[in-house]
Amino acid sequence: MAVLADQNTHMKNTDILMAKIGAAHGIKGEVRVKSFTDDPLAFGDYGKLHDAQGRKYQVINARVSKTVVVTRFKSVDTREKAEALNGIELFVDRSVLPEPEDDDEYYMSDLVGLSVVSPEGEALGSVGEVYDFGAGDILEIKLNDGPLEMFPFTKAIFPEVDLAGGKIIFIPPVVVSEREEDE
Repeated sequence: MAVLADQNTHMKNTDILMAKIGAAHGIKGEVRVKSFTDDPLAFGDYGKLHDAQGRKYQVINARVSKTVVVTRFKSVDTREKAEALNGIELFVDRSVLPEPEDDDEYYMSDLVGLSVVSPEGEALGSVGEVYDFGAGDILEIKLNDGPLEMFPFTKAIFPEVDLAGGKIIFIPPVVVSEREEDE
């Protein structure tokens, strides 16, 4: 199962978070960008990006450098202008993105809000957020009878995703404590 990196947004439902601008890089207006796309350079492939205030950003040049994409945006040609962009999140409208090619691929924003149900159809909760801390996708689940919990997004735990039906099947993993292992 794969989640196509977009990151959940708190904007309108059609906005998909593609990247976040970081610190300035050098003195000619380049910035470090954290890309949330599978291919780090692809965040600018879908036309102009926009921020939460609706300002537009056009990628002029981008190159991968370690864990970031060093990027130059149109009209940003000084370090001061680049520094002013630090922390800005960049979005595209969902309509410009391709549909996932594989049945086991999803955009993160498509999973948020899905009902979480048992294999028998019992309502257990809902998907709150989707995270990728680097070791695989994690779903945050708000269980009806408990707190928020996080689970790896795997076929064993989430064997079926029904986007059209608005639900995801959940099989909780067996939890074994260290004390139980020692017995």
